[in-house]
Formats: sequence, structure tokens, C-alpha cells
Amino acid sequence: MNNRIYYQGHLTRKRFGQHFLHDILIIDAIVAAICPEPGQAIVEIGPGLGALTKPVAQHIDSMTVIELDRDLIARLDQHPSLHTKLNILQQDVMKVDFGALATKLGRQLRVFGNLPYNISTQLIFRLFSYTYAIFDMHFMLQKEVVKRMIAGPNSKAYGRLSVIAQYYCNIIPVLEVPPIAFCPVPKVYSTLVRLVPYDKLPFPIRDVRKLSLLTSLAFNQRRKTLRNSLGKLFSTQQLEEQGIDTTMRAENVSVEHYYRLANLLAARHC
Repeated sequence: MNNRIYYQGHLTRKRFGQHFLHDILIIDAIVAAICPEPGQAIVEIGPGLGALTKPVAQHIDSMTVIELDRDLIARLDQHPSLHTKLNILQQDVMKVDFGALATKLGRQLRVFGNLPYNISTQLIFRLFSYTYAIFDMHFMLQKEVVKRMIAGPNSKAYGRLSVIAQYYCNIIPVLEVPPIAFCPVPKVYSTLVRLVPYDKLPFPIRDVRKLSLLTSLAFNQRRKTLRNSLGKLFSTQQLEEQGIDTTMRAENVSVEHYYRLANLLAARHC
């Protein structure tokens, strides 16, 4: 069934996950949370019809927007008050080199956006590899995704995203947003979240790829005990030496223990 709708003269595209924010009070609260200032390297992912772009642009001289939809790009490029302020990248955001963009702009990036639900988690994992080039991020995400980011052990929400997000960033939920604030109306609540990459990592890891590997193994088999899910990486004795009960499951292990195991794994390959 075709459930595309016209909104402000634009036919929404489901494959781009388009849900346009229209609640003025919420838009004002988001812009206040971002607090854009002249001279900053502001980058918006998915500007859409410009609901956030326009009020943010009022505070600054220029900003970069990343958009894939050609129709929306044409509207932004022809907008009377925006076109002189926007550096428009017509590109799949999953292919953008944010490190090169920061170098080009001469400073760390301040990234924000109302992210499509269908790529939000994948995109956030990608952005973590560019935290050296990012000052902060403000994203509208599905409420459940933010719950997973901030979750601690012994909860169903706790998983690979929790462990890796908490390694890279201080995570601050800012604002809960109801479905009615968007058009088309989504079936879920959203949350604006602030992600601030650490200047100095609380628990440095020798090789973050090892953290990615072991969390994938553990949480992709979260019903198994650690003795089984991590058995190819560690012996029962090695896990117990790290203070880990091998009869526990992935969701019972603390964030810090995952970091310690990642370093143990990296040391083995030095």
C-alpha cells in the first residue's frame, strides 16, 4: 500500500525515512539545546524541508547540510534566506568523510539532525569513528534507541550499542518528543539526545576493533552464557581472572569489564 503523503508541497519518500518536524515549541527547544554560534562548523544531517535549518541559520553565517533527496535539495538551494548560507552536500550520509569535512572547515564539527529511523543506529556507529573530528552531536532518535544507548547491565535495553556509545561519548537525553510533532506521524516516540565525545577517554582501549568484535559475539548470542558465547576468545580461567562469572550472559557484564576484555584481547595480538 502506498502511504506516501504530500506535506508542504513535498511527496514524502518512505525509503528515506522522512518524518518532518513541525511543532514550533519543540523546534525552539531543539535549537536552544544546540545553541549554534557564529564561527562554528555546524553540520545538519537530513535538513528536509528546513524546519531546523531555518532557525539554526538565523544564528550563524554559514552551515553545511547533507541531503540525498534531490527535490529537497532544490528547495533549499532556492530558498530566499537560506541559499547564501548553505553548503549543500548531495550525498549519502553513510559515505561522507566527516574527518575530511572537519579539516576543510578548519575546526571540529557540531553535528545535528532528525535522523531516519532506518539508518540511525548504523549511522551513529559510523560517526563514532570520527569522534576526533566532532565537538558534539544532537540527534532526534527513536526513544528506544536512546534507551539502549544509556542502558546499564542487567536490563533488556543493554547491548552492544550501550557499551560502544558509552565508550566514546557522554550521553545526555534532552527532550522527549511525541509522534504528533511529526508529519507523517510515526508510530513511536522520539528523544533528542546530546552526544559529547570525550576529550580524554575514561577507559582507553588499545584497539577498539577488539571491543566491536567481542561485543558482537556476546550480544549476538545473548541467551548463551559467556563461557559459550566468548569461548573462542577466552578460556573460563581467563574470564574468571577478570572477575567475570562465566555462567552470566552478555547483558550481565559491566561496561568496564567489556573494556578490560577488549584490552586483554588486544594485548594478545601485540
